[in-house]
Amino acid sequence: MRRGGYANLPLHGGDCPKWLFGRMVKLSRAITEVIVEEYSQGEYLKRLCDPFWFQAFSCAIAFDWHSSGVTTTLTGALKEAVLPEEMGIAVCGGKGKTSKKTPHDIEAAGELFSLDTRKIEELKKASRLAAKVDNAAVQDGFSLYHHCLVMSERGDWIVIQQGMNEETKYARRYHWLGESVKSFVEEPHHAICCDSTGKTLNMVAGESEDLRKACVDLSKENPDWVMKQIRGPQKTLDDFDGLPVLHAPRRHDLVLSEDVNQDRIKQILVGTYENNIGSYEELLGMQGVGPATVRSLALISELIYGEEPSWRDPCRYSFCLGGKDGFPYQPKLEHYDEVIDVMKNAISQAKLGDRERLGAIKRLNEFAGTA
Repeated sequence: MRRGGYANLPLHGGDCPKWLFGRMVKLSRAITEVIVEEYSQGEYLKRLCDPFWFQAFSCAIAFDWHSSGVTTTLTGALKEAVLPEEMGIAVCGGKGKTSKKTPHDIEAAGELFSLDTRKIEELKKASRLAAKVDNAAVQDGFSLYHHCLVMSERGDWIVIQQGMNEETKYARRYHWLGESVKSFVEEPHHAICCDSTGKTLNMVAGESEDLRKACVDLSKENPDWVMKQIRGPQKTLDDFDGLPVLHAPRRHDLVLSEDVNQDRIKQILVGTYENNIGSYEELLGMQGVGPATVRSLALISELIYGEEPSWRDPCRYSFCLGGKDGFPYQPKLEHYDEVIDVMKNAISQAKLGDRERLGAIKRLNEFAGTA
């Protein structure tokens, strides 16, 4: 996982005003066209997956630099702005219920791009496992409410998703770069951006490798034998809120009552035993295996096999035209429209063979980078 920077992402109420969102769509379309035209679709995906560049992109189109809405608003604007049939890039999924439509969006884009069935299934699997990892395998107190997969006509992909901590009202954004994911269950993230780190059950940490193997071994054991080990005299069960829970010294505060609901555990173990799970990725991908099950299997595996999980938070601190709330200043519509026109004209001229204006924009970017 590459190191990022720092940004606070507090929850802000309200919606992006229509007068601004429409312009965001136009300007983000123009910026996307320039990058794809000057570089490539792959380069555009890499930049979008960079937490610094993503944040800067949002600032450039005048959204709040420090709001959790950066993620949902920018990806929402891009979903309208980036036209798959013209740019060869598709934005799939989104916020809330829209995130559930990601597999359908991937299928539609895959058919448009003439991707074969196997590649489309790979993309759907990447979407599903990325969400499973950040919601179940990395238990950091942030529940996912936004999931977006961006894909190219070549089948390259990135995932940008965000979770909310209901107690602190802060968000955490997770970035996945497809080409750098060697394993979905060992250090798969490109970056994770948040306001703070905390105590986290991290089943995708490198140091959790032995425990992941132990969980797979546990899933292959006869469920009756496993339940006997849990109830045996060498293992202690305490009563917590009226339900039996495993007693795990040193981190009892992280063990919730639903962690070791014995009926639920046995039900899952029967399923894993019958399916002969071969890897932790398969185990995590099983339907019904969520955060509580992951915690249960981790704790039981530690008790039986002695392999400890990692509690290291994988978060890396990360993180023109003003902002919608007036910070650092209120956007001026005439300036915003002028920028859109300049970008559109530069793109139009480039398509006609005159690349001088695009070159000027590129030189301005290089100058800004050294300022």
